Formats: sequence, C-alpha cells, structure tokens
Amino acid sequence: MSDLPFCCQTSLHRRAFVSHVTFALLAALSAPAQSAEYPSRPLRMIVPYSPGGNADIMARLVGQRLGENLGQQVVIDNRAGANGIIGTELAAKSAADGYTLVLVASSFATNPGLVKQLPYRTQSDLAPISIVGSTPLLLAAHPALPAASVKELIALAAAKPGQLNYASSGNGSPANLAGALLLAMTGINVVHVAHKGTAQATTDVLGGHVHMYFPSMTSALPYVKSGRLKALGITSLQRSPLAPEVATVSEAGVPGYQASIWNGVLAPAATARPIITRLNTELVRTLTSTETRERFAAAGADIAHSTPDEFRAFIASEITKWAKVIRESGMRVDLER
Repeated sequence: MSDLPFCCQTSLHRRAFVSHVTFALLAALSAPAQSAEYPSRPLRMIVPYSPGGNADIMARLVGQRLGENLGQQVVIDNRAGANGIIGTELAAKSAADGYTLVLVASSFATNPGLVKQLPYRTQSDLAPISIVGSTPLLLAAHPALPAASVKELIALAAAKPGQLNYASSGNGSPANLAGALLLAMTGINVVHVAHKGTAQATTDVLGGHVHMYFPSMTSALPYVKSGRLKALGITSLQRSPLAPEVATVSEAGVPGYQASIWNGVLAPAATARPIITRLNTELVRTLTSTETRERFAAAGADIAHSTPDEFRAFIASEITKWAKVIRESGMRVDLER
C-alpha cells in the first residue's frame, strides 16, 4: 500500500473502517439473544419423548418455573420417536440463538452404544446446560419369588443360572439396561424378557409369568403397598423419601450400582457461552426453589443441578459406562425412525 498515493491510502482506510463498523453492527443485530434483552420472545423446549412420560413431566415442571424466571414462556414441543433420537436431532440442527432447548433423558447417553450411526454427534452437536434431576427405578418381584432382598436374589440366581427372568418394556429400555448392569456387576445369569411396553411387563410380573422387573418408583409403589409386588431394592444411590424403608441395590449387596433415569437440558452447540451461563443460572434458581422440590418429590424424582462443564463430564462418563454394559450384554435394538 505504500506505493499508492496518500489520498488513495486514506480512502482505503476509511472504507476498511466503515466495513468493520458495518460488520460489527450486523453481527450485533443477527445475535439478539446475546444482548441484554435476551430473551425477547418465548423459548421452545423440545422433549424427544411422548407426552405424559417421565421426561415430559420433568420438562413441564422445569419449563413453567424457568419461563417465569426468564420473563418469557417456555413452550414444550414433544417430538417422540426412535428412543429420543428424532427430537434430539431436531434440537441439534436448530438455530443456536438461545431460543431452542432440549430436555433429554438417560437414553441420550445410551443411544451411542445402541445405535451404530446417529444423525448427530452426541458430545459435540449439543451444549450441556445442566442436569435437572433423576428418577429411580425399583427392583420389584412377584411375592412368590423366594428372595426378600437383593443379596438373597443374587444367591438364588447363582444357584439357578438361567432359571430366573426379568421383564422390561423392550430391548435397550431403561429397565433392560438396569437388568443388564445388575448381571454385569454380579455375574448372575437371569433371562431378559422383552415386552412391548411397561404395562405389559407389569401385567406379566403381577401374574407370576415373569419373576421380576425394574419399573419406575411411582408406578410400582401402589402394587408394593397392596402386597401384589415386593420391593427388593431401589436403583439410585440414595433411598427415596417415597419409600425410605427400601434399601438401595448398592447398599443391599451390589456396591456402586446405579441405574436411575436422569434428565438434563441442552442447547445447540454453537449457542453463545453467555446465553448458556444465563440459562444455567436460571435453571439452578428454578431447581432450588421450594415449589420445584416439592413437585419433583411428588413425581418420585430427585432434584439435581450442575454447571455446564460438570454436566458435559457426566454425559461422557454415562456414555462410557453404558457402552460397556451394552457391548458385554450383546444387547441389540431396531429403532424405527
């Protein structure tokens, strides 16, 4: 540029300055979510599961209070299918402007081990915001099963390899994974009986056609209280206030065992860090409120929260944990998309 006349250099500098200013203004206008006005319109929280299920209940509990804290409505958008893959893909490919969130369940971390090729990259296409809670399962058995505890069940199964069975709502379901983890950690041989849903699995266990299963705490407790089922253990690391008399599987004979259904909120990967931080702050504020705690407890769920980085590390550990269980069990699924 030194060979150009001074007037031309000045003109070029002026045009460059104007160009930089224009670019900065356009960038600011194209990212309104990064401004102090965020959020300026309702947010969408995609739930990649059916209405009425565990994740949907958690999303509605969290979404209502989160919206109040943000000053904007959080609209729940159920996009069920393929064990959560369809709705998660939609979220991963949505605009990273802070107005699309997704509330996933633990299948988010088990799908990489179950499905050969996902339409998104689990650990890089979505930005973790916070875990929001977990819902324990119950190891419940028919009253006729001659075992009153987890230790007695393990001893019975060891004495009768391949003669006991457990039901689930299908291959790759939380109940199937909980059973596979128990087998992996104890070395017992119990046959998995896949059903087409939790209702069918419950019916078969109540009827004595299958020895045991891993239902949600809230769905099984009425049967336990009426004597139609007996609770051998709970899959969380802490006992549930809904049934404090039921020991955890971990303390009852399998140290470190944990197979709860957890839920967490994420956003498209390119969402600006200040937005992620703001959403995390408001989520934690939501989760630590007395009202939310009471509503979670009524639904049989445990409150949890984390930083984005803690949630990212947790997801990575869950992927590793369940990939090993799935691989060693030989579990296979055929997900319709």
